[in-house]
Amino acid sequence: MNNCILLEEQLIKKSQQKRRTSPSNFKLRVFVLTKSKLAYFEHRQGKKRILKGSIELSRIKCVEIVKSDIIIPCHYKYPFQVFHDNYLLYVFAPDRDSRQKWVLTLKEETRNNNNLVQKYHPNFWMDGSWRCCAQTEKLAAGCLEYDPTRNASKKPLPPTPEDNRKLLLDPRETLVMAIYDYNAQNPQELTLQRNEEYYVVENSEEHWWMVIDKNGHEGYVPSSYLVEKSPENLQIYEWYSKNINRNKAEMLLKDMGKEGAFMVRDSRQSGMYTVSVFTKALSNENNPVIKHYHIRETDDNPKRYYLAEKHIFDSIPELINYHQHNAGGLVTRLRFAVCSWKEKAPVTAGLSYGKWVINPCELTLVQQIGSGQFGVIHLGHWLEQTKVAVKTIREGAMSEEDFIEEAQVMMKLSHPKLVQLYGVCLGQAPTCLVFEFMEHGCLSDYLRSQRGSFSKEVLLGMCQDVCEGMAYLEQASVIHRDLAARNCLVGESQVVKVSDFGMSRYVLDDQYTSSTGSKFPVKWSAPEVFSYCHYSTKSDAWSFGVLMWEVFSEGKTPYENRSNGEVVEEINAGLRLYKPKLASKAIYTVMSHCWKERKEDRPSFSTLLYQLSEISESNL
Repeated sequence: MNNCILLEEQLIKKSQQKRRTSPSNFKLRVFVLTKSKLAYFEHRQGKKRILKGSIELSRIKCVEIVKSDIIIPCHYKYPFQVFHDNYLLYVFAPDRDSRQKWVLTLKEETRNNNNLVQKYHPNFWMDGSWRCCAQTEKLAAGCLEYDPTRNASKKPLPPTPEDNRKLLLDPRETLVMAIYDYNAQNPQELTLQRNEEYYVVENSEEHWWMVIDKNGHEGYVPSSYLVEKSPENLQIYEWYSKNINRNKAEMLLKDMGKEGAFMVRDSRQSGMYTVSVFTKALSNENNPVIKHYHIRETDDNPKRYYLAEKHIFDSIPELINYHQHNAGGLVTRLRFAVCSWKEKAPVTAGLSYGKWVINPCELTLVQQIGSGQFGVIHLGHWLEQTKVAVKTIREGAMSEEDFIEEAQVMMKLSHPKLVQLYGVCLGQAPTCLVFEFMEHGCLSDYLRSQRGSFSKEVLLGMCQDVCEGMAYLEQASVIHRDLAARNCLVGESQVVKVSDFGMSRYVLDDQYTSSTGSKFPVKWSAPEVFSYCHYSTKSDAWSFGVLMWEVFSEGKTPYENRSNGEVVEEINAGLRLYKPKLASKAIYTVMSHCWKERKEDRPSFSTLLYQLSEISESNL
């Protein structure tokens, strides 16, 4: 009876003798589990199995899945651990179901052992220490309580869908809610339904998380489509507008035009919030007013919140709920929630999970919409459904091999104010880059074509959009090198996004070549760039100041009547661009800060973003 086979499968075993994890340490073995032992064999086609090791079940002290953020260096990606005697066996299963089957069965067979550990290590022992708790002794006591009955059942298979979901979940896994619908594009993905709950079971990749739904189905989904499900998380509420400035908030509320239309948004002070409300009560019908109330905090521990001191609440959602039914000192009660960011789902980092090489057959080119420094740009469709911009690279225009090496890295740069690179078409000439489509084209052309129609608030909002995108690149240690209005694109609702970040490194033509042979756009360049070809986020900050000048001059060319050589001489002499008519003194002060001669004196993009927010909140 003890030799009855419970499970048998090819799994990958990691060497127990080596300290380092590398591909050479991983061996494919046939694992066989009986009522008395766990054995593993070397098996070659047509030859007898060779026993490589076995473990008496009575000596097993712990069986658990391994949760880790490291990249698994073998092609089986689902690890579990078997701790026996003073040894630790790491085994890698081909999929989650396989791993769960082995862990459940081994737990069931060992749950009554009298030598079980009280605590175990949930992460790997690697490079001489435990990744979970950093202890440097391999036999150090575990850091997480071991429950031999958790996920164990007398009859683990076959489970119902709901049971399957419960068995698969770790209590520490995060409950999230979908805030957008998402249709799975391949078998590795999962379809999301807005307002449905999911558990995150793998989030080592920033932009694509593996989740499991209420029926036990799992797959990858865009992380930007999910928010953590908790009453304190404002993103689950329809009235919260994340990352929206005062000017855009006022535009949206005026567009709705209803008494009591409102939203809650981030204040310029980090961690604080503002309630913006539309009312006609303080003015005549033709001149409505937007009132802005800062949500105040008490000094209590835990802190409490209020808009009017007589009405204090334990949480912001409770506060909003009260004022939705009672004015309570406000100009009007909060009647109609306005939220802009939920209207349209954000673009994903890639057209689908793991996809960066795009088959040309999947693209349909509609019409040419422009040409750039690399080649012609077409409006197209991916799989007849997703609008994309397809940039064909003319022969000799860029160093294709160098660029393609970094294409995957650039795809992982994903932010609402960056134009998303979806992937590349390889294998046939010409090479194509596939980007998010922006319907109004480049910012410089848009400014010129609409000159005279922009309010100062709209122009400031454009600068804030670009600054948000650049702050993200700054945080990711990415240097743009060619920031200008021509390299920003305008989409729906006049949202501006930064494009072509880092691509000037691959330009081979002489469009931006100076007399010294260096490649850069002189009129947008910092002194250290045209003097020493030294690029940094601080040289990007200089270019951002010039871009602000372009925006507030509605598309004029900086130093319009001067040659590159004259511009270099003037900048070295301390001369700077004049203040555009539409720019306030405060706006021009921000520009001037970007043009400090010493790069150390120029502000970071996070500082610039704060300064622009202050100007926006103070109505320019």
